[in-house]
Amino acid sequence: MAEPEPEPASSQTLSNNALKRERRARDRQAREEEKMKLSRNRTTVNQRPPMANDDAVDPAQYLRNRIQRLALQKESGLNPYPHKFEVSMSVIEFIDEFRSLHIGEHIENTEISLAGRVLNKRSSSSKLYFYDLHGDGAKIQVMAEARHSDMDENEFAKYHSGVKRGDIVGLCGFPGKSKRGELSIFPRSLVVLAPCLHMLPKHTITSNSAGAQSNHSWTPGTTRNPESYALRDQETRYRQRYLDLMLNPEVQKIFRTRAKIISYCRNFLDNLGFIEVETPAMTMTAGGAAARPFITHHNELDMKLYMRISLELYLKKLVIGGFDRVYEIGRVFRNEGMDLTHLPEFTMCEFYMAYADYNDLMDLIEKLLSGMVKELTGSYKIKYHGNGFDSEPIEIDFTPPFRRIDLIEELESRANLCIPKDLSTETANRFLLEACEKFDIKCPAPPTTTRLLDKLVGHFLEETCINPTFIINHPEIMNPLAKWHRSKPGLTERFELFVNKRELCDAYTELNDPEVQRQRFAEQLKDRQMGDEEAMVLDESFCTALEYGLPPTAGLGVGIDRLAMLLTDSPNVKEVTLFPAMKPQG
Repeated sequence: MAEPEPEPASSQTLSNNALKRERRARDRQAREEEKMKLSRNRTTVNQRPPMANDDAVDPAQYLRNRIQRLALQKESGLNPYPHKFEVSMSVIEFIDEFRSLHIGEHIENTEISLAGRVLNKRSSSSKLYFYDLHGDGAKIQVMAEARHSDMDENEFAKYHSGVKRGDIVGLCGFPGKSKRGELSIFPRSLVVLAPCLHMLPKHTITSNSAGAQSNHSWTPGTTRNPESYALRDQETRYRQRYLDLMLNPEVQKIFRTRAKIISYCRNFLDNLGFIEVETPAMTMTAGGAAARPFITHHNELDMKLYMRISLELYLKKLVIGGFDRVYEIGRVFRNEGMDLTHLPEFTMCEFYMAYADYNDLMDLIEKLLSGMVKELTGSYKIKYHGNGFDSEPIEIDFTPPFRRIDLIEELESRANLCIPKDLSTETANRFLLEACEKFDIKCPAPPTTTRLLDKLVGHFLEETCINPTFIINHPEIMNPLAKWHRSKPGLTERFELFVNKRELCDAYTELNDPEVQRQRFAEQLKDRQMGDEEAMVLDESFCTALEYGLPPTAGLGVGIDRLAMLLTDSPNVKEVTLFPAMKPQG
């Protein structure tokens, strides 16, 4: 039987080059099929069911529409909540790097990836969409054109019609400036990273052709305009602070300024050799201040505990232990009333300095505050709407040195009184009670000598303290932790710093004689027996610590919240508190 003739070698075996061409063709076909599949999925999601016009639906229907759209995306195999997005720079960094571009200039060979929240959306046509992208307190324009996109025109229009105000998006593109001079990013791809399901309040954002970091010109220490807020309802702003921060750029600036205040205090003290510490927020005795505490229960130890009303006593124990300069910035809790300058939970910065007295601390806090105001605002003088934004702002001048007035001497001079030297007697109490009645000054029960004297000081002295003013040399009866005055019997080496009629700081040379300290606590017991729940109680563990020796020491506490109010022109303390205490709704 004859053997078949062999086929030519070229028909038996394909060349290596031919095999590579065949593999590339198969890969190209697979990519095209995958792209068509994704396109069909996107088309399906964008076509059914037809979404109502955003302006024509109420918020509840808007929410239902967005939830329905998410469900369709998930059914189509698309993940509406990606796990990660690579960001090459922040919005602020983008502005800093490209703000100097010329009008109409594009850098198409530079690839940038950004992410942020869309707070405004406009469309010129189905081929051109504009977004305002916000991130890190800054804003830039997104100029999405179909000709730059990796989608075809139909797919581009359908996808961008589904991007809504409030959505968090990631995009990759190149920088440039529009013909109007608006710093922009021109995306080649844009993806929603986290959809905002709720309809945001309508508002207009003014474009900034210079590419500045904010749409508002407000800076710390200058007058701001809350009427420009997109979200104005106070209840909503305080309860949903995230929405307030999202929609009102000036509110973000308030809390960035607050953070700078705390950083300045920390750096100032660190540079002077102070060490920062943390002390317990729950204590067995609520001491260190005259205030009503919050009470809680420790289950494991089966004992009643108090939320701290002050940082003082633990910090002085640390000075006894050998930390000569120590400070803490922390929350304290006082179960008392709420008004424009008081909240039950607030932030204090307290520091203690061994081998110093209250004169040293007057110089130190004067330097700290004047330097802080100058650094954050550019001037020693600020404008403040102390009586609300409908009133004329007042000018507060932090130029050192600050005014100093002696409490008893100034009170006697202004009220034309001759206050008894021994304020621990019933005679002194009756004298002060009659003085309050004479000037129609109301004092809530119980009318202790301390309360009566405090009301007189508030009426005659505090009202004069617009610019920073030290009220010095308080009577011993007004603070059991302050050391007696070295040359004025019956008084202490204490000062309070007032600004715009409000106490900002309290400080004194610390009492370090354990025997005298126990006597002072015992005298406070009389006020508690009269019904004053704010009077201090005996803290035996602190007195025992004093017996080991507290060096000559001076200590000071400054209220961070009130300081933030001044430097952000906020007449309400809730404006500088991220999540203020609120009554439950309903």
